[in-house]
Amino acid sequence: MTRELASHPKAASAQDGAWDWRVSIAEVSKAGEFSTFPGMERVITIIDGELLLLTVDGAEHPLEKYRPFRFSGEAASSAALPTGDIRDLNVIARTGAFKGYTSIVEISKKRAHPVFEGQLAILLEGKATVAPGAVVEKESDGGEAATSEAAPSTGEPVELSRYDAVVGSDTRSPEISGRGFIAVISIDHVEPAHA
Repeated sequence: MTRELASHPKAASAQDGAWDWRVSIAEVSKAGEFSTFPGMERVITIIDGELLLLTVDGAEHPLEKYRPFRFSGEAASSAALPTGDIRDLNVIARTGAFKGYTSIVEISKKRAHPVFEGQLAILLEGKATVAPGAVVEKESDGGEAATSEAAPSTGEPVELSRYDAVVGSDTRSPEISGRGFIAVISIDHVEPAHA
């Protein structure tokens, strides 16, 4: 079973090929073939369970928990589950238009982790809260950084549940604090190459 967390354009489905990128969580309970996504690049990360043996174009790759792995969405791929069921986080992006990245970050109560524009953070395990960050001043019209200090946050922290997603912002970046691990997904727009 696959649960979509975010996609662009919004409310698109894989069947119609209308999205340029998608972030989802899938439960894998049996060995078998993976779906192909022509024209896409995938980053898969095991977020629950111990090990997934992923075969991509005939080459076997043992994937351990919290270690992202990138491969072509067009590649013939299949999975074996030597240690039992797993849950994975998938970032799929249209090649040449977007590039997706996944980083696993250990969070702390002492230092909040900001989530910036173009990012999505997902609580994988532990306890965490999210609060609106400080208001960040934009560059002045002259292209120089503004000198005024950021305003303090006035929002109350909200408790996150496992697999809750937080969407980033450049003007008031949400900040996550607590104990545990988050996946920080960055989706970058790829500029077309000029001749």
